Amino acid sequence: MQGREALTRSEALAARIAALEDREAIRGLIANYGPLADAGNCAGAAALWVEDGIYEVGGFGVYRGRAAIQALLEGENHQALINGGAAHVLSPPVIDLNGDLATARTYSVVFRKSGDGWQAHRVSANMWHLVRIGAEWKVACRVNSLLDGSADARALIAGQPLPSD
Repeated sequence: MQGREALTRSEALAARIAALEDREAIRGLIANYGPLADAGNCAGAAALWVEDGIYEVGGFGVYRGRAAIQALLEGENHQALINGGAAHVLSPPVIDLNGDLATARTYSVVFRKSGDGWQAHRVSANMWHLVRIGAEWKVACRVNSLLDGSADARALIAGQPLPSD
């Protein structure tokens, strides 16, 4: 019995380590978005998504596929923002793992240079739907909703179904 118990403990430990590694990979994936976007590495930021991934940006529309996401970041609005001085800052994610799928919830704040200081330009709730492909995590869908007091934004950050669903 001792051998079986040791195997069970060993399997449990391996599962816990795998979950920690998955969480750390997801944290790294999400943390990379801001620096890539702010550096103007639009292809690198878009590569965080699966090939047919979706980025739903409150107030800006829904972008389907890496090429569309890259075009959004290469677009006039984003380029003017980063060329004027900007920082995309994401909170630590709340992560729920389910095998090769995961969801993460974060806040995001885009700061913009204003005179000698900075101002919050955009404050949002985010739901990230992620998928493991091989040994790598990718974004399948990111929903970004302005925290404007709406029930949808509050439901999104709470991880609840959206009232409009």
